Amino acid sequence: MASILIVEDDSKQLKLYAKALQGYRLTCVSSATAALDTLSTVRPDLILLDNILAEGERGVGFIPRLKDLAAHVPIIVISGTLNMREKLNALQGPRSAHYVLEKPVDLDELDRTVEIALTECGIGETVRTLQSLERAEKTGTYEPDRRFTERLARQHEILCRLRGETERPNISLFARDFNVARKTIIRDLHDLIKRGQLASDIYPEWNQAVSDER
Repeated sequence: MASILIVEDDSKQLKLYAKALQGYRLTCVSSATAALDTLSTVRPDLILLDNILAEGERGVGFIPRLKDLAAHVPIIVISGTLNMREKLNALQGPRSAHYVLEKPVDLDELDRTVEIALTECGIGETVRTLQSLERAEKTGTYEPDRRFTERLARQHEILCRLRGETERPNISLFARDFNVARKTIIRDLHDLIKRGQLASDIYPEWNQAVSDER
């Protein structure tokens, strides 16, 4: 189950998100300052960011700082107060949002955008960038770097396949699909759970299983 950090101070909007995003783990804060504090201990898979926030804060002004703490986490800005230039500014540059949605938000559009952001943006973009850099290397890729890219790509695919699932993962099936040993998949699950990207209850013995496979 993917984790979403919602930065919003409107209780009605929060209730709307809670209903629309029932399949995700939601963490809600009312200001961008609180979001920065949260990112020091929690790493979500996605951030939903309002613009007009508590304490007079403007969410889009905090995007670079949010990206400094979590560069690989996609940001979706949801606001009814931004003009066209402000929307473009939010979407441009090295530390920017991926999407801007208008309020009142269309829930079907929100659902589609969240799904694309989780699957294709963030870690998905990072994997494609690393793979592109490897292809561009004229003298071959340093073996540890290649293994890191393969592991990251595999773990991202595992996350995408387990999203919304409640049953235990089929380790043997994953091992066959990715052409790796069972212990490799177990370590992947261990890493994902330890980083907070995957809920521990989907594989309760995640920590002990790594020790047993050694």
